[in-house]
Amino acid sequence: MLCSSVDARTPLRQWLLRRAQTTEGGHASVRMASIPNAASDRVLGRWLVGCSGLVLGAVVLGGVTRLTESGLSMVDWHLVKEMKPPRTEAEWEDEFSKYKQFPEFKIMNHDMTLREFKFIFYMEWGHRMWGRLVGLAYILPTVYFWKRGYFSRSMKPRVLGLCGFVVFQGLLGWYMVKSGLEEKTESYDIPRVSQYRLAAHLGSALLLYCSSLWMGLTLMLPANKIPDSRNLLQLRRFAKVTGGLVFLTALSGAFVAGLDAGLVYNSFPKMGERWIPDDLLAFSPAIKNVFENPTTVQFDHRILGIGSLTAITGLYLFSRRVHLPRRAKIAIGCLTAMAYTQVVLGISTLLLYVPTSLAATHQSGSVALLTFAIWVLAELRKVVK
Repeated sequence: MLCSSVDARTPLRQWLLRRAQTTEGGHASVRMASIPNAASDRVLGRWLVGCSGLVLGAVVLGGVTRLTESGLSMVDWHLVKEMKPPRTEAEWEDEFSKYKQFPEFKIMNHDMTLREFKFIFYMEWGHRMWGRLVGLAYILPTVYFWKRGYFSRSMKPRVLGLCGFVVFQGLLGWYMVKSGLEEKTESYDIPRVSQYRLAAHLGSALLLYCSSLWMGLTLMLPANKIPDSRNLLQLRRFAKVTGGLVFLTALSGAFVAGLDAGLVYNSFPKMGERWIPDDLLAFSPAIKNVFENPTTVQFDHRILGIGSLTAITGLYLFSRRVHLPRRAKIAIGCLTAMAYTQVVLGISTLLLYVPTSLAATHQSGSVALLTFAIWVLAELRKVVK
């Protein structure tokens, strides 16, 4: 009897399945994808890692734009209109005449030719178009994956947060540029954007990069199954502190760039003839020196860089006492090698009076170092009991 009832139910169950597929048509395949699984996680992971790569490109291109002093060449902002650059000679002359009305041309570039203007314009235009590409890379796939049901309930707000952060980043970029276009009647210094806004713009880009890379790696990487231990827990904490220090060092580089602080003391390890320069606390109140005194900003960046190198070296040595899977060891080794490379790049940039190519490599190196730090954290997070 039991067997016959099971047999009777089997055709009925098949009929119901066929009925559901007939009535819902193409929606059946959508519902089959609505439950996130390992395959969909890998797809999402690759997408987020790809997005983080685009953000990396934006950071590098933004650094080059800053180093070539191209960031103030476009004096207005339009979401769609500016996607088409000037084509005719009349359009270029019109764009150049706009630029001539602002402080950078009047004080610094008053003898600039139209050909030279085209170079800095295309640098800034490329940076802005890359930013729009980043926005599309986040928003369009988000809509697709959302409709296909790829996102779990916990992941939906995080992905929406990333998309919102991309929009915020674009608005913050224009807010930063505006600070360099303002007339400062009390000062005839070289026009530059606010170092505070520059740091906010870079910091938000790095946060977007780290968040996307972290989410992507944790979705893509298989779990490392090794037993927990006290040393492992300590290594995780050590890695988190080290990652935070690397991020803070990269962020301090924005103040160095914003104040051209790399040009004030071009010697190492001493600053001029002293370990601690006389003008370290020249501004009043004292806290103002941390963000506005080029000497203090360079000094702080040196200390943070040396501190990051020391912490990463300590992390490497401590990791040798912990039984880790091969991938985690590779990540820590890459982080350590990049840390020493980055310090060499930084010292070389300083001693050679900040050549554009070397400075751009050093700025890119800071993001590479941050990348390896995130990878290490992802590997250690995947170590489960």
